[in-house]
Amino acid sequence: MAKKSMIARDHQRTQIAVRFAAKRTALKSVINDRSASAEQIDEALRKMQKLPRDASPTRQQRRCRVSGRPHAVYRKFGLARMKLREAVMRGDVPGVVKASW
Repeated sequence: MAKKSMIARDHQRTQIAVRFAAKRTALKSVINDRSASAEQIDEALRKMQKLPRDASPTRQQRRCRVSGRPHAVYRKFGLARMKLREAVMRGDVPGVVKASW
């Protein structure tokens, strides 16, 4: 089980990223716009740097829904490898069977 503080920190990062998503998208569109003047791009870059670091979605960590483990998490299931194995062995995940050849 992951520390509660780490799970809470990641949850807070998710909320901040959602809150600033529209502003980040608008600024990034100005920065990537070829027809924008150099002054407009510089201003957009300054505003982007003023945003909180946690507003970037890349700072979020994918975590297991059950245990909160940050490593070896399968995107399709949202579970860490150990919890996924337990769920498959119990038969909770439809369509997944133990490999045998």
